[in-house]
Amino acid sequence: MHQHSLAQWQQDHDFVLANQRGEKRTRYVLALTAITMVAEIVAGLAFGSMALLADGWHMATHVAAFLITLFAYRYASKHADNPAFAFGTGKVSVLGGFSSAVALAIVAMFMLLESVERLFNPEQIQLNAAIAVAFLGLIVNLVSAWLLKDHHHHSHDGHHHHDHNLKAAYMHVLADALTSVLAIIALLAAKLAGLTWLDPIMGVVGAIIITVWALGLIRETSPILLDGSIDEHYSNAIRQRIEQDADNRIADFHIWHLSAHHYAAIITIVTDQPRPTAHYKDLLAEFDRLSHVTIEVHQCQDADCPSHS
Repeated sequence: MHQHSLAQWQQDHDFVLANQRGEKRTRYVLALTAITMVAEIVAGLAFGSMALLADGWHMATHVAAFLITLFAYRYASKHADNPAFAFGTGKVSVLGGFSSAVALAIVAMFMLLESVERLFNPEQIQLNAAIAVAFLGLIVNLVSAWLLKDHHHHSHDGHHHHDHNLKAAYMHVLADALTSVLAIIALLAAKLAGLTWLDPIMGVVGAIIITVWALGLIRETSPILLDGSIDEHYSNAIRQRIEQDADNRIADFHIWHLSAHHYAAIITIVTDQPRPTAHYKDLLAEFDRLSHVTIEVHQCQDADCPSHS
Protein backbone atom coordinates (compact mmCIF):
# COMPACT_ATOMS: atom_id res chain seq x y z
CA MET A 1 0.00 0.00 0.00
CA HIS A 2 1.33 3.45 -0.97
CA GLN A 3 2.40 5.62 1.96
CA HIS A 4 3.44 8.66 -0.08
CA SER A 5 1.42 11.69 -1.19
CA LEU A 6 -0.09 11.59 -4.69
CA ALA A 7 -0.22 15.40 -4.94
CA GLN A 8 2.52 15.71 -7.56
CA TRP A 9 0.54 13.50 -9.96
CA GLN A 10 -2.84 15.10 -9.37
CA GLN A 11 -4.16 17.93 -11.54
CA ASP A 12 -6.29 20.89 -10.56
CA HIS A 13 -9.94 20.80 -11.75
CA ASP A 14 -10.88 24.36 -10.87
CA PHE A 15 -11.36 26.21 -14.17
CA VAL A 16 -13.87 28.78 -12.91
CA LEU A 17 -13.31 32.32 -14.18
CA ALA A 18 -13.63 34.23 -10.90
CA ASN A 19 -14.77 37.77 -11.67
CA GLN A 20 -15.79 39.37 -8.38
CA ARG A 21 -15.73 42.85 -9.89
CA GLY A 22 -18.09 41.79 -12.68
CA GLU A 23 -20.40 40.03 -10.22
CA LYS A 24 -20.50 43.09 -7.94
CA ARG A 25 -21.28 45.45 -10.82
CA THR A 26 -24.00 43.13 -12.10
CA ARG A 27 -25.67 43.45 -8.68
CA TYR A 28 -25.63 47.26 -9.04
CA VAL A 29 -27.17 47.02 -12.51
CA LEU A 30 -29.79 44.54 -11.28
CA ALA A 31 -30.84 46.92 -8.48
CA LEU A 32 -30.93 49.92 -10.82
CA THR A 33 -32.96 48.05 -13.45
CA ALA A 34 -35.39 46.58 -10.89
CA ILE A 35 -36.08 50.00 -9.32
CA THR A 36 -36.71 51.51 -12.78
CA MET A 37 -38.96 48.57 -13.70
CA VAL A 38 -41.13 48.97 -10.59
CA ALA A 39 -41.32 52.77 -11.02
CA GLU A 40 -42.41 52.48 -14.66
CA ILE A 41 -45.05 49.82 -13.98
CA VAL A 42 -46.50 51.77 -11.02
CA ALA A 43 -46.49 55.04 -13.00
CA GLY A 44 -48.02 53.31 -16.03
CA LEU A 45 -50.88 51.94 -13.94
CA ALA A 46 -51.37 55.29 -12.16
CA PHE A 47 -51.35 57.44 -15.30
CA GLY A 48 -52.82 54.95 -17.75
CA SER A 49 -49.73 55.03 -19.97
CA MET A 50 -49.21 51.93 -22.10
CA ALA A 51 -45.76 53.21 -23.07
CA LEU A 52 -44.66 53.22 -19.44
CA LEU A 53 -46.17 49.79 -18.81
CA ALA A 54 -44.60 48.28 -21.91
CA ASP A 55 -41.14 49.57 -21.05
CA GLY A 56 -41.56 48.43 -17.45
CA TRP A 57 -42.29 44.86 -18.49
CA HIS A 58 -39.48 45.03 -21.03
CA MET A 59 -37.15 45.95 -18.14
CA ALA A 60 -38.40 42.83 -16.35
CA THR A 61 -36.84 40.63 -19.06
CA HIS A 62 -33.47 42.24 -18.35
CA VAL A 63 -33.91 41.73 -14.60
CA ALA A 64 -34.36 38.03 -15.38
CA ALA A 65 -31.18 38.06 -17.51
CA PHE A 66 -29.14 39.66 -14.72
CA LEU A 67 -30.47 37.07 -12.26
CA ILE A 68 -29.18 34.37 -14.63
CA THR A 69 -25.78 36.10 -14.67
CA LEU A 70 -25.57 36.28 -10.88
CA PHE A 71 -26.79 32.69 -10.47
CA ALA A 72 -24.08 31.47 -12.85
CA TYR A 73 -21.35 33.29 -10.88
CA ARG A 74 -22.59 31.95 -7.52
CA TYR A 75 -23.19 28.38 -8.70
CA ALA A 76 -19.82 28.09 -10.45
CA SER A 77 -17.97 29.42 -7.41
CA LYS A 78 -19.89 27.32 -4.88
CA HIS A 79 -19.37 24.04 -6.76
CA ALA A 80 -15.86 24.69 -8.11
CA ASP A 81 -14.44 21.79 -6.05
CA ASN A 82 -17.48 19.52 -6.21
CA PRO A 83 -16.35 16.04 -7.38
CA ALA A 84 -19.77 15.53 -8.98
CA PHE A 85 -18.47 17.69 -11.86
CA ALA A 86 -15.74 15.73 -13.63
CA PHE A 87 -13.82 18.81 -14.78
CA GLY A 88 -15.26 21.43 -12.44
CA THR A 89 -17.79 24.18 -13.17
CA GLY A 90 -15.80 26.24 -15.64
CA LYS A 91 -18.59 26.07 -18.22
CA VAL A 92 -21.34 27.41 -15.94
CA SER A 93 -20.60 31.05 -16.75
CA VAL A 94 -20.58 30.13 -20.46
CA LEU A 95 -23.97 28.45 -20.00
CA GLY A 96 -25.20 31.65 -18.32
CA GLY A 97 -24.06 33.66 -21.34
CA PHE A 98 -25.70 31.21 -23.75
CA SER A 99 -29.00 31.27 -21.81
CA SER A 100 -29.03 35.07 -21.72
CA ALA A 101 -28.29 35.19 -25.46
CA VAL A 102 -31.27 32.92 -26.13
CA ALA A 103 -33.45 35.18 -23.94
CA LEU A 104 -32.19 38.21 -25.87
CA ALA A 105 -33.11 36.54 -29.17
CA ILE A 106 -36.61 35.79 -27.85
CA VAL A 107 -37.06 39.43 -26.78
CA ALA A 108 -35.97 40.53 -30.26
CA MET A 109 -38.49 38.16 -31.84
CA PHE A 110 -41.36 39.64 -29.81
CA MET A 111 -40.12 43.15 -30.65
CA LEU A 112 -40.20 42.24 -34.34
CA LEU A 113 -43.69 40.72 -34.19
CA GLU A 114 -45.13 43.68 -32.27
CA SER A 115 -43.45 46.20 -34.58
CA VAL A 116 -44.83 44.50 -37.70
CA GLU A 117 -48.26 44.37 -36.08
CA ARG A 118 -48.15 48.09 -35.31
CA LEU A 119 -46.95 48.86 -38.83
CA PHE A 120 -50.17 47.44 -40.27
CA ASN A 121 -52.41 48.39 -37.33
CA PRO A 122 -51.13 51.72 -35.95
CA GLU A 123 -52.05 52.65 -32.40
CA GLN A 124 -52.40 56.06 -30.81
CA ILE A 125 -49.10 56.96 -29.12
CA GLN A 126 -48.91 59.19 -26.04
CA LEU A 127 -45.88 60.96 -27.46
CA ASN A 128 -44.83 63.07 -24.47
CA ALA A 129 -45.03 60.17 -22.02
CA ALA A 130 -43.33 57.81 -24.47
CA ILE A 131 -40.47 60.25 -25.10
CA ALA A 132 -39.96 60.71 -21.35
CA VAL A 133 -39.87 56.92 -20.87
CA ALA A 134 -37.39 56.49 -23.71
CA PHE A 135 -35.03 59.11 -22.23
CA LEU A 136 -35.34 57.55 -18.77
CA GLY A 137 -34.58 54.11 -20.20
CA LEU A 138 -31.61 55.47 -22.13
CA ILE A 139 -30.08 57.08 -19.03
CA VAL A 140 -30.51 53.90 -16.96
CA ASN A 141 -29.02 51.74 -19.70
CA LEU A 142 -26.07 54.02 -20.38
CA VAL A 143 -25.16 53.92 -16.69
CA SER A 144 -25.62 50.13 -16.69
CA ALA A 145 -23.53 49.72 -19.85
CA TRP A 146 -20.74 51.78 -18.28
CA LEU A 147 -20.78 49.50 -15.23
CA LEU A 148 -20.63 46.33 -17.32
CA LYS A 149 -18.48 47.46 -20.26
CA ASP A 150 -15.30 45.68 -19.15
CA HIS A 151 -16.21 42.03 -19.86
CA HIS A 152 -12.53 41.12 -20.35
CA HIS A 153 -11.35 39.80 -17.00
CA HIS A 154 -7.71 39.86 -15.87
CA SER A 155 -7.28 36.44 -14.27
CA HIS A 156 -4.70 34.95 -11.92
CA ASP A 157 -2.70 33.49 -14.83
CA GLY A 158 -1.89 36.99 -16.08
CA HIS A 159 -4.10 36.76 -19.18
CA HIS A 160 -7.15 38.75 -20.18
CA HIS A 161 -10.06 36.32 -20.51
CA HIS A 162 -13.45 36.93 -22.05
CA ASP A 163 -16.30 36.62 -19.54
CA HIS A 164 -19.25 35.40 -21.63
CA ASN A 165 -21.56 35.61 -18.63
CA LEU A 166 -20.84 39.32 -18.12
CA LYS A 167 -20.81 39.97 -21.86
CA ALA A 168 -24.38 38.64 -22.10
CA ALA A 169 -25.53 41.03 -19.36
CA TYR A 170 -23.71 43.88 -21.11
CA MET A 171 -25.42 43.03 -24.40
CA HIS A 172 -28.84 43.14 -22.71
CA VAL A 173 -28.33 46.72 -21.52
CA LEU A 174 -26.71 47.68 -24.84
CA ALA A 175 -29.71 46.28 -26.70
CA ASP A 176 -32.05 48.23 -24.45
CA ALA A 177 -30.00 51.41 -24.97
CA LEU A 178 -30.21 50.90 -28.74
CA THR A 179 -33.98 50.41 -28.46
CA SER A 180 -34.26 53.67 -26.50
CA VAL A 181 -32.18 55.63 -29.05
CA LEU A 182 -34.23 54.32 -31.98
CA ALA A 183 -37.45 55.05 -30.07
CA ILE A 184 -36.36 58.63 -29.30
CA ILE A 185 -35.58 59.25 -32.97
CA ALA A 186 -38.91 57.79 -34.09
CA LEU A 187 -40.99 59.53 -31.42
CA LEU A 188 -39.40 62.94 -32.04
CA ALA A 189 -40.02 62.47 -35.77
CA ALA A 190 -43.67 61.63 -35.00
CA LYS A 191 -44.05 64.65 -32.69
CA LEU A 192 -42.30 67.19 -34.91
CA ALA A 193 -43.12 65.92 -38.41
CA GLY A 194 -46.07 63.56 -37.94
CA LEU A 195 -44.04 60.53 -39.12
CA THR A 196 -45.82 58.04 -36.87
CA TRP A 197 -44.95 55.12 -39.18
CA LEU A 198 -41.29 55.55 -38.26
CA ASP A 199 -41.89 54.13 -34.75
CA PRO A 200 -42.64 50.53 -35.86
CA ILE A 201 -39.94 50.73 -38.56
CA MET A 202 -37.35 51.56 -35.90
CA GLY A 203 -38.71 48.64 -33.87
CA VAL A 204 -38.01 46.29 -36.79
CA VAL A 205 -34.49 47.70 -37.26
CA GLY A 206 -33.74 47.33 -33.54
CA ALA A 207 -35.05 43.75 -33.46
CA ILE A 208 -32.84 42.76 -36.40
CA ILE A 209 -29.70 44.30 -34.85
CA ILE A 210 -30.39 42.68 -31.46
CA THR A 211 -30.95 39.31 -33.15
CA VAL A 212 -27.56 39.58 -34.87
CA TRP A 213 -25.91 40.35 -31.51
CA ALA A 214 -27.67 37.42 -29.82
CA LEU A 215 -26.72 34.97 -32.59
CA GLY A 216 -23.11 36.14 -32.37
CA LEU A 217 -23.00 35.35 -28.65
CA ILE A 218 -24.70 32.00 -29.23
CA ARG A 219 -22.04 31.15 -31.84
CA GLU A 220 -19.30 32.07 -29.34
CA THR A 221 -20.66 30.01 -26.45
CA SER A 222 -22.21 26.93 -28.09
CA PRO A 223 -18.91 25.32 -29.25
CA ILE A 224 -17.59 25.61 -25.69
CA LEU A 225 -20.68 23.90 -24.26
CA LEU A 226 -20.43 21.18 -26.92
CA ASP A 227 -16.78 20.36 -26.11
CA GLY A 228 -15.49 22.10 -29.22
CA SER A 229 -11.80 21.55 -29.95
CA ILE A 230 -8.99 24.08 -30.18
CA ASP A 231 -8.09 25.84 -33.44
CA GLU A 232 -6.28 23.74 -36.05
CA HIS A 233 -3.05 25.77 -36.00
CA TYR A 234 -2.63 25.24 -32.24
CA SER A 235 -3.52 21.56 -32.56
CA ASN A 236 -0.99 21.00 -35.34
CA ALA A 237 1.73 22.74 -33.31
CA ILE A 238 1.11 20.32 -30.43
CA ARG A 239 1.35 17.33 -32.78
CA GLN A 240 4.59 18.58 -34.29
CA ARG A 241 6.14 19.26 -30.90
CA ILE A 242 5.56 15.65 -29.79
CA GLU A 243 6.37 13.91 -33.08
CA GLN A 244 9.62 15.83 -33.58
CA ASP A 245 10.92 14.22 -30.39
CA ALA A 246 12.53 10.81 -30.99
CA ASP A 247 10.32 8.52 -33.11
CA ASN A 248 7.06 9.45 -31.39
CA ARG A 249 3.81 9.11 -33.30
CA ILE A 250 0.40 10.23 -32.03
CA ALA A 251 -2.17 7.45 -32.35
CA ASP A 252 -5.10 9.19 -30.64
CA PHE A 253 -5.52 12.90 -29.97
CA HIS A 254 -8.41 14.81 -28.35
CA ILE A 255 -8.54 18.42 -27.17
CA TRP A 256 -11.71 20.01 -25.83
CA HIS A 257 -12.98 22.99 -23.83
CA LEU A 258 -13.11 22.77 -20.03
CA SER A 259 -14.21 26.40 -19.81
CA ALA A 260 -14.10 29.38 -22.12
CA HIS A 261 -10.30 29.59 -21.88
CA HIS A 262 -9.08 26.24 -20.54
CA TYR A 263 -8.60 23.05 -22.54
CA ALA A 264 -8.05 19.40 -21.69
CA ALA A 265 -6.07 16.99 -23.85
CA ILE A 266 -5.83 13.20 -24.05
CA ILE A 267 -2.90 12.08 -26.18
CA THR A 268 -1.92 8.49 -27.00
CA ILE A 269 1.71 8.17 -28.10
CA VAL A 270 3.29 5.19 -29.85
CA THR A 271 7.10 5.06 -29.71
CA ASP A 272 10.03 2.67 -29.78
CA GLN A 273 11.75 4.77 -27.10
CA PRO A 274 9.18 5.31 -24.34
CA ARG A 275 9.90 7.93 -21.70
CA PRO A 276 8.07 8.80 -18.46
CA THR A 277 4.85 10.75 -19.04
CA ALA A 278 6.44 13.75 -17.33
CA HIS A 279 8.83 14.00 -20.30
CA TYR A 280 5.96 14.42 -22.77
CA LYS A 281 4.20 16.91 -20.54
CA ASP A 282 7.41 18.92 -20.40
CA LEU A 283 7.40 18.99 -24.20
CA LEU A 284 4.01 20.70 -24.02
CA ALA A 285 4.92 23.20 -21.28
CA GLU A 286 4.89 26.12 -23.73
CA PHE A 287 1.25 25.46 -24.69
CA ASP A 288 -0.35 27.45 -21.88
CA ARG A 289 -3.91 26.92 -23.13
CA LEU A 290 -3.69 23.26 -22.09
CA SER A 291 -4.77 23.11 -18.46
CA HIS A 292 -5.34 19.36 -18.03
CA VAL A 293 -3.21 16.87 -19.98
CA THR A 294 -3.41 13.07 -19.90
CA ILE A 295 -0.65 11.14 -21.68
CA GLU A 296 -0.79 7.45 -22.62
CA VAL A 297 2.42 5.85 -23.93
CA HIS A 298 2.68 2.57 -25.86
CA GLN A 299 5.97 0.92 -26.81
CA CYS A 300 6.17 -0.82 -30.14
CA GLN A 301 8.71 -3.05 -31.83
CA ASP A 302 10.61 -1.68 -34.82
CA ALA A 303 8.49 -3.67 -37.26
CA ASP A 304 5.27 -2.44 -35.70
CA CYS A 305 6.12 1.27 -35.32
CA PRO A 306 4.40 3.50 -37.86
CA SER A 307 6.84 5.56 -39.88
CA HIS A 308 6.70 9.33 -40.19
CA SER A 309 5.17 10.38 -43.46
